[in-house]
Amino acid sequence: MDPVDSLAPDTDVLVLGIVSGEDGPALAGSDDEVVIGAIGAESLAAVLASLRAVGAKGSSEELTRIPAPAEFTGVTSVLAVGLGAPDGIDAEQVRRSAGVAARALTGVRRAATTLSRLAPGPGPAAEGFFLGAYTFTAFRSEKSASKPEDGPLARVDLLVADPADDAAVRRAIRVAEAVALARDFVNTPPSHLFPAEFAERAKAFAEQAGLQVEILDEKALAAGGYGGIVGVGQGSSRPPRLIRLTHAGGAKKVALVGKGITFDTGGISIKPAANMENMTSDMGGAAAVIAATIAAAALELPVTVTATVPMAENMPSATAQRPGDVLTQYGGTTVEVINTDAEGRLVLADAIVRACEDEPEYLIDVATLTGAQLVALGSRTPGVMGTEEFRDRVAHLSREIGENGWAMPLPTELRADLNSKIADLANVSPHRFGGMLVAALYLKEFVAEGVQWAHLDVAGPAYNTGGAFGYVPKGGTGVPVRTLIAVLSDIAAE
Repeated sequence: MDPVDSLAPDTDVLVLGIVSGEDGPALAGSDDEVVIGAIGAESLAAVLASLRAVGAKGSSEELTRIPAPAEFTGVTSVLAVGLGAPDGIDAEQVRRSAGVAARALTGVRRAATTLSRLAPGPGPAAEGFFLGAYTFTAFRSEKSASKPEDGPLARVDLLVADPADDAAVRRAIRVAEAVALARDFVNTPPSHLFPAEFAERAKAFAEQAGLQVEILDEKALAAGGYGGIVGVGQGSSRPPRLIRLTHAGGAKKVALVGKGITFDTGGISIKPAANMENMTSDMGGAAAVIAATIAAAALELPVTVTATVPMAENMPSATAQRPGDVLTQYGGTTVEVINTDAEGRLVLADAIVRACEDEPEYLIDVATLTGAQLVALGSRTPGVMGTEEFRDRVAHLSREIGENGWAMPLPTELRADLNSKIADLANVSPHRFGGMLVAALYLKEFVAEGVQWAHLDVAGPAYNTGGAFGYVPKGGTGVPVRTLIAVLSDIAAE
């Protein structure tokens, strides 16, 4: 994906943005924004007339493909993608429209687009095309692998006024690469991504990026007192891990913590069989913080970022923890395990305490933590909880870049529901009310005094079980990698 100032002779498809209007569709942007190189105003007017003739409206993400005029040397067709109302074009609309266009161009060797000329700049178009063209094919044999003519879009040229000014494109590609890495992790099945393997893959990517890496195996975890991680992982034949990745970029310290349950059966409190296969995504938080930390290094952010990532497989067996067991979290807090399917908070609590030992100014934990998140906010809106000022900052940045985080409260009256009859805490409340908030209140108990903290529950947003939309495919979405990068960049700029 490269910024260019004119169409290459072997361009197959030109992607244009159009907007809706009272008199039909119009080309998005001013004449100066859409006229590129050999494409003149008269040729573009002919394209627009053809689009109107076939009924194009310009509504958001609408696709209309027509033969290219003869003047477009080498170009076989024009794909018009709708951007909606002219006054509604923002970075996220461009990103979504570019993603839809990318998915429509299967088998195309080379495309070019003027979406990169619109007011938000080329970055959103670059992200949208990159992420919209994403596919995961690691486990397809020749029997079901895509043929070249059905494969993803191979190359996109971003038509811009000054190709030398490519900083926004380079940054967008780094961000999109991080999202794709998280998607790859989430989409890899648990047969191939168990805790030890996950840790080794993360280590390989991290070392390639120049990060410092530390891995604790099951023996080190037991000796170190990581009772939550050990307790959750003890039912599996594939033992747990804790991996720590550090980008030493500056004086400010940010801790990232991600839930890495590589598969979640619920343990003894076993889940229903229907849709359990989707629990391959229960390490979406871990995938996101690993990818974001690697991106911090790639972007050379002047802030020190340390990811502390607990990894375990929650399985029922003769050695699994039982409802009613008591474990001791790292740091000494005792917990009565009422429900073994509330395991994410147990591994996160250990990791949060360890992360706070580094004395960070900020801590963000990310987890596919509760079904209650889906009940409260749906499948596309992460819940953001934590210390109020930082919570609101994270939620604002998340909405600004299109991941739509929404600030949620931590009602004090719900905290009493976590009291245990026999230990310091119970891991669940005795009722279903405010389940997402109760889980966050549990985690709050382990955040050190004075640390600005945000908790992101991405149970729905991290894994798309429906059809593709915008630049988001079915399966792993990579949410909230872009939110984390935006927050890290914002902190670095303080």
